[in-house]
Amino acid sequence: MPEEAYDRGTDLDFRRRRLAFRAWHRGTREADLMIGGFADRYGPTWSLAEIDWFEALLEQQDVDIMAWAIGTQPPPEHLAGAQMAALQRVDYVAKAMR
Repeated sequence: MPEEAYDRGTDLDFRRRRLAFRAWHRGTREADLMIGGFADRYGPTWSLAEIDWFEALLEQQDVDIMAWAIGTQPPPEHLAGAQMAALQRVDYVAKAMR
């Protein structure tokens, strides 16, 4: 669905809030800090395509996401790109711990 079809005041904001909740409730503190911190840092400015990417990321296992973020495993092609590069910077974790 084109981004114009969304009421920016409700649908995109709702999706961002839902994704932030999912990002902060992964099951382990480490995953919460990494994935939740990433959502807090970058999520408020995400476009519809970036939100779609993050939703796809959240469908993956935490251990895989963390391995991609710290560079011990390469990410799958459909998740590689600018957002994965931002996740791999891991500069948002220290802020999440404060």
